[in-house]
Amino acid sequence: MTASPTPTTAEELRGVGLRVTAARVALLETVRDGDHLGVEAIATGVRDRVGHISLQAVYEALHALTAAGLVRRIEPAGHPARYEGRVGDNHHHIVCRSCGAVADVDCAIGDAPCLTAADDHGFAIDEAEVVYWGTCPDCSTGRSS
Repeated sequence: MTASPTPTTAEELRGVGLRVTAARVALLETVRDGDHLGVEAIATGVRDRVGHISLQAVYEALHALTAAGLVRRIEPAGHPARYEGRVGDNHHHIVCRSCGAVADVDCAIGDAPCLTAADDHGFAIDEAEVVYWGTCPDCSTGRSS
C-alpha cells in the first residue's frame, strides 16, 4: 500500500474553504517552519517570503487560519499570543517564567488522558489546555553562574 501524497499548502487552504493567496501560503509556511512565533515574527517571515504585508493583514490571516483549524493560537498568561502549526493532537506547552520560551509537551500517559475531567458538568469535552510553567535550561544556567 502506498501512502497518499501530502497535500500542498494551497490544497489545505482550499480544503477548508479558504481562498489561496500568496500571503496565506507564506503565513502558514512561516508558522509551520517556526517555533511558537509571535505576530511580529510571523509578519517578518511572511515579508521575507512575499514582500510587503500589513500587520492588519497578518492578524486577519491568522484569525482565518486559526478558525479553519490549520493554525493553533496559544496565550500563555502574561505573554503575547503565539501561533503554531501543530494542531489536532491535544498536546500541551511548557513556558519559561524568565524568558518566555515555549516548548511542546505531549500528553503524559496514553491517549489524551487529560480529556477525562473529574466532573465534566455535562460538557462534551474535546480538548484540554494544560500549561506547565518553569525555568528553561538557558535561564537556569544563567542563574547558577
